[in-house]
Amino acid sequence: MEPSVGWGVLHLFCRLTPLADPAEIVAATKAAEADGLQVIAVAVLGHKADLAIMALGPDLWRLRRLQADLQLAGLDIADSYVSLTEISEYAQGVPDAMRQARLYPQLPPEGKHAWCFYPMSKRREATNNWFTLPYDDRKELMYEHGASGRTFAGRVLQVVTGSTGIDDFEWGVTLFAQRPDDLKEVVYTMRFDRASALYADFGPFYAGMVAPIEDVLAQVGLVPDA
Repeated sequence: MEPSVGWGVLHLFCRLTPLADPAEIVAATKAAEADGLQVIAVAVLGHKADLAIMALGPDLWRLRRLQADLQLAGLDIADSYVSLTEISEYAQGVPDAMRQARLYPQLPPEGKHAWCFYPMSKRREATNNWFTLPYDDRKELMYEHGASGRTFAGRVLQVVTGSTGIDDFEWGVTLFAQRPDDLKEVVYTMRFDRASALYADFGPFYAGMVAPIEDVLAQVGLVPDA
């Protein structure tokens, strides 16, 4: 099963178990990559998970098989998020190169090893209901929001994926940065934009470091038997 436009995106937040087999975990990720998925491994900081696997590609069945393979390799999936790459309704006229980069991103970006993910939705409160605003007003607010983000060009890569109807929030936001304080600064700065300050609700944040799967496993204490 494939989307008509764009790719499926699967975030898996995993805990180690006594049955976790590093060789099988590596084999599962390498097999998925050989089948055309992009697989990004992250050593997660904090108690929410030990490691994260972000995978994206056109075949949703292949994403599901990666999830099953990681479970069979002994990882416990503590949390997950499902979304699709998309072009925002406020960015339909972007140049084709930008359109392709949003629908078919090439990840992870070189030199950006600091990583975080969070889901978000727009509010439907009585006084701040995003979905009752006229389109032109929403477009103006999103242009303002985008202008703030562009001040971090080169420091932070933002991947916004859509999840309305397929997960609990409406978007998933994945950030890749050169340094962890870049992540902190970009999120803090953009929360002052009216689109966020008045209309955004955020889910849980996950943060960590991107590295090859073998290095991530070693850093979380899972190394192959000698």
